Amino acid sequence: MGLSDILSQVDGMSDPPVEQWNPEFCGEIDIEIKRNGDWFHEGSKIGRIKLVKLFASILKREGEHFFLVTPVEKVQIKVESTPLVAVRFECVDNTLVFYNNLDQQIILDANHPIDVSNGEPAIIWKRKIPARLTTKLMYQLQLFAIEQGGLKDDGLYISSNDHSFLLEKTS
Repeated sequence: MGLSDILSQVDGMSDPPVEQWNPEFCGEIDIEIKRNGDWFHEGSKIGRIKLVKLFASILKREGEHFFLVTPVEKVQIKVESTPLVAVRFECVDNTLVFYNNLDQQIILDANHPIDVSNGEPAIIWKRKIPARLTTKLMYQLQLFAIEQGGLKDDGLYISSNDHSFLLEKTS
């Protein structure tokens, strides 16, 4: 099976069990994810979205570091901001569904909350990988939260899936 065969299956496949893989660290590889979500290898942009999705499917976070992991090797990559970028959301039956720059979706819930602790708001995606909220998306969420009545004494909150999430502190 060649690379093109693997890439043709990426869209329809489930995520590999990366959390179960703990191979030896093999060093760093010259792959960097820029703030806008673009992936680069040796300074050149990776233009094939299926290849980016394949790499993203084996991305693992350990503390503040990110790795591409297979059952037999683990290589560290550079991430400028966050590996993913949340680009839009929609509300379906009082539940917010977020989409990232790879057109993957996740429901905002207790397992996938919004994190505003580091000054750059992000939704925590699968395997605790953050997806930075774009400025435009953050403004849309703030307006939506105000419409929901989420302005409280200590901050602005948004609700999804019977949970409340802090978007911004007011004090």
